Order: sequence, then C-alpha cells, then structure tokens
Amino acid sequence: MNGEAVKRGGSEVQRAARLSVAPMMDWTDRHCRFLHRQLSRHALLYTEMVTAPALVRGGALHLLDHAPEEHPVALQLGGSDPDELAQAARMGAEAGYGEINLNVGCPSDRVQSGTFGAVLMKEPGLVAECCAAMREAVHVEVTVKCRIGVDDQDPEEVLPEFLARVSAAGVRRFAIHARKAWLQGLSPKENRYIPPLDYDLVRRMRAVFPGLHLSVNGGISTLDATLAFLEEGFDGVMLGRAAYHQPADILCAVDRRVFGERGPDTTPEDAALAMLPYIETHLARGGRLHQVTRHMLGLFAGRPGARAWRRMLSEGAARPGAGPELVRAALAEVAPEHAA
Repeated sequence: MNGEAVKRGGSEVQRAARLSVAPMMDWTDRHCRFLHRQLSRHALLYTEMVTAPALVRGGALHLLDHAPEEHPVALQLGGSDPDELAQAARMGAEAGYGEINLNVGCPSDRVQSGTFGAVLMKEPGLVAECCAAMREAVHVEVTVKCRIGVDDQDPEEVLPEFLARVSAAGVRRFAIHARKAWLQGLSPKENRYIPPLDYDLVRRMRAVFPGLHLSVNGGISTLDATLAFLEEGFDGVMLGRAAYHQPADILCAVDRRVFGERGPDTTPEDAALAMLPYIETHLARGGRLHQVTRHMLGLFAGRPGARAWRRMLSEGAARPGAGPELVRAALAEVAPEHAA
C-alpha cells in the first residue's frame, strides 16, 4: 500500500471511529461485518479478537480474511509480546486493515492465561512497549480498547496513568469500556453487565487528555443515547451487543444522523436482499447457510413477523441444502413485497 493510500485509509478510519461496532468474540466475523456494512457505509467495524500467536506461530492467516466491501474495518489483536504483536500487526496491515487495535479489555479465562486482554490493565508499561513496537512495524494507526481497571484497582488512579503511559508511546485513540473487569469471581458474560458503569470517569479523562480521541463503550443501547454522548463532546461511541442484536435499530440511520449524509436511510429489507448474492457465493465456496444467517436473526427485531423470521432461519439454515430461498421465504414473513 503506497503512502497516499495509507493516508486516505487512515483519515477514513478516524472519521468512521465516530461510531464503531465493538469487536465481539464469536460474533463480529466477516459475515457479520458484511451484513453491518449493508446497513451503514461509514461506521467503523472491527474483527473478532485475533491472537498474535495464532498468526505468528500458528500461521492462521485465514483469520485475516475479509472482503473489500467491509471497509472501513479494523483488526483487533490480542497478545502481550511486543515482537510478536509487531509481526502480527504487520500481517494485518499487509492484509489491508485500516487500523490495528490492541485488546486490553477482554476478561476471559483463556485471555488471562495468555497474559493479555484486561489483565494488561495491571501492566501499562508493557502495553506501552507493545504499542510502540506495533507502531514501528506499520503505517496504519495503532489503537487500544481497554477497561477502566480490573479487580481491586482504583480506576481514578489506574485509568489516567494507563492513558498517560500508553499515549506517550504514540497511541492517540482509545475505546474505553466504562466498567472494571473482575478477573476472579465473574464470568466473561457477567463482566459485560455486572460491574457498574462509570461514564463520569471517562468524561473526566476527556478533560485530562484533550489531545486524545476517546470513544466511550459499555451499556449504550440506542442511537439516541449514542448521539447524546457525541453531542456532549465525546469523540466517538462504540456499541456492542445492541448493534449485534438490533442492528437495524442502531445502524440504518447512522450515516445520516452521525455522519451527516443525506438520506434515505438504509432498511433491513434491502440489507436482507443484498445478502443473497453474498450467500450464494459463500455456498458456492463450500460454506453453510447458517454461518451467515446466524448474524441476521435480529435484523427485524421489534417488527411484526420478526419471530417467524428468526424461527425459520434458526430451524432451517443448518439443514443440508439450505440456501437463499430460505432467506426469501423468511423475508416474506416480515416484508412480503420484498420477497418475490
């Protein structure tokens, strides 16, 4: 990628970070991202976390697969070895990702045993070293997604020190999940909603670090709430579960309401139809229908016929031979005029 292309890609990703869909394990795979891109042209999308050892030692380069249509899209890496992360970042940049993000927020047991994810909140110096090595290896932006602290840490002390040390290594953009992670006593699922949210602490970090781009993450479930955070001065908002389970509610109006594009807004009906050629290509390459449609179950959440849509796809997509005709049949339950 030439320097001008890198520059253009970087500015695109930075603008897109005004609203992003969080990296989520087992959810934000390439099929999910392709669906989300049918709903918003501009929102920043993230991969699932890909571990640096899997790429560098395991040679699992298929984990970097993505379609050009997914852009702007960022790669999230997990790891704690600076040299290994630098190599993995280089692989990601060469694969075409416009941003490399380091995971300092995932609380799973597997992540802890590998000494990366949220446990790295305890080692800001190591995170800074990792980020410096990654920045040295690539021309695309290196960013960090973190928590406000872990376990018995005092977030009021931990978060500003973390941001100071990591930004000193050249990182200018952070997505902050406004909750602690409890590495002992809570499951990864519980860590997504039990620790109390502290948006005010993240607000204060905006004043302490005015030169940083700070996105707030955690517990944000509507587009109206997203806009409220942006209007009060946050640089960006990152949404997770709401964007996955009710993607149309979050993403259909994003290009107009967040990025200032003129309408019309996208629709879930048009997104479902746009997925049909993608599904045909996926099946022709030996894929299975449910690998794609499992991400489409919430597309019509709250709409008449949504239950039938979910049921038909859930029950039928894993059957041998299932194909685009099942999606058309399910679409007839919510939008008969689009299903012909």
